[in-house]
Amino acid sequence: MYRTIIVEDEYRLREALSILLEMVAPETVQIIGYAERADEAVKLIDRLKPDLVFMDIMLKDGTGFDVLNQAAHRAFHLIFTTAYEEHAIRAFKFSAIDYLLKPIDAEELKTALDRMDTLQERFLAEKQLSELRNNLEKTPKRLVLPTQEAMHVVKTDQIIRCETSGSYTTFYLVQGKKIIVSKPLKNYEDILLPPEFFRVHQSHLINVNFISSYSREGLVQMEDNTSIPISRGNKEAFFKLMKEG
Repeated sequence: MYRTIIVEDEYRLREALSILLEMVAPETVQIIGYAERADEAVKLIDRLKPDLVFMDIMLKDGTGFDVLNQAAHRAFHLIFTTAYEEHAIRAFKFSAIDYLLKPIDAEELKTALDRMDTLQERFLAEKQLSELRNNLEKTPKRLVLPTQEAMHVVKTDQIIRCETSGSYTTFYLVQGKKIIVSKPLKNYEDILLPPEFFRVHQSHLINVNFISSYSREGLVQMEDNTSIPISRGNKEAFFKLMKEG
């Protein structure tokens, strides 16, 4: 049972989330408190020590970041709630931080809770929060890659290519570095976008800036001396991208 606090400054949204939680997770989520202000949230978190916190970003007297910076208790799962804005959503994805769009959808809420069950750590790494702050303020240039050992922050222009195998994705970086994450390539295809990145094959996403050569037969030679096949369905779009520079 996850002892849960909802930090949200709009009453109707607090009530809506409460009702949804009762619907999708009556056996696993117990709401133990609500807060609509940053100072209230800090006191509530430190006093009740929840397992899970739903955190609104913009509050009446501050932000969700203020709460996280001031709270002494940090051993909880965190799910941000945010109104839709394309740049903000990309920032969350780049920072590897879970979020839900307002108004919250029941199926997306259940998916977030199921995903949470697979996480070993109950706190957010400082570097994730730092990257999210930066990414919310500007176009994301760095990507957080969570592994079992650490949170890796990599510059997107240092990614040569990504290769997927089942539910795992391997990132190949400059200087021969390699990072394996337990997420499918689709998760990163949505944020590593053209014209810099292109999915040439079901198993391969490449940074076009690291292409050494490519052939009309459908093979891309990368600067790390690997040869990547271009799938038949992606050839036309790939050659068009190369032609347009």
